[in-house]
Amino acid sequence: MLTYSQRAALSHHPLAKKLFTLMEEKQTNLSVAADLKTSREILECADHVGPYICVFKTHIDICENFSPDLTAQLQKLAEKHRFVIFEDRKFADIGNTVVQQYGGGVYKIADWAPITNAHIVPGEGIIQGLAKVGQPKGNGLLLLAEMSSKGTLATGEYTQKAIVWARQHRDFVMGFICTRKLTDDPEFIHMMPGVKLGDSGDALGQQYLTPKRAIGERGADIVIVGRGVTESKDPRAEAKRYREAAWTAYSSRCACPYPAHFNDENDTTI
Repeated sequence: MLTYSQRAALSHHPLAKKLFTLMEEKQTNLSVAADLKTSREILECADHVGPYICVFKTHIDICENFSPDLTAQLQKLAEKHRFVIFEDRKFADIGNTVVQQYGGGVYKIADWAPITNAHIVPGEGIIQGLAKVGQPKGNGLLLLAEMSSKGTLATGEYTQKAIVWARQHRDFVMGFICTRKLTDDPEFIHMMPGVKLGDSGDALGQQYLTPKRAIGERGADIVIVGRGVTESKDPRAEAKRYREAAWTAYSSRCACPYPAHFNDENDTTI
């Protein structure tokens, strides 16, 4: 199994190359999903978990007091702690519409979130539309090939079409949101949601996997953890715990020639 650094060397997508390199250097394959309601909560979360993550995932339209200052401050924290921002917008409209949603409107997502994602229900034009805005900025797109919720329709032929279109648009598509490894192509990143320490679920159909199962059995490259961190009493300590579990699973999977050594050298939290 190739290491992240080996895959960075093979990658032609500039953002994927950057992310693989960051993951190896920082020894983390953890993404925290900050589905929080206020700017203060989002920024505090980013500062607390920043040292232990490679990707910080937002749902910016949940924020009740959004302002451009929020995204400006978030970008500063991304630079401080060395993580990549992922706005989980889940675009799902025709190409012309997503051009406007991605590049303009209130949120101007393309300007501050290097990663976003999209459903492929509208057809291939959604990828082309988003690429028109994001590719010149060096951004990347994840295709929602599968989802972790019970009863999802993102299966079978839909998933296979996502793989085909990812290959055809690999200059902009950098990987997938999925529940298992979809391709052996080392350039594509597999990000897996629904991860929690302890298999379980919730009342609204979410189904959880442990980091060990997600990475070791399902082939995830990055695990996405939300409430397991954000609703804990100490998000900083919990992010550190998830980071260690996820990185240990990766080390075991690829039989890394070097041991994981967790320390606080990346922790610049004030």
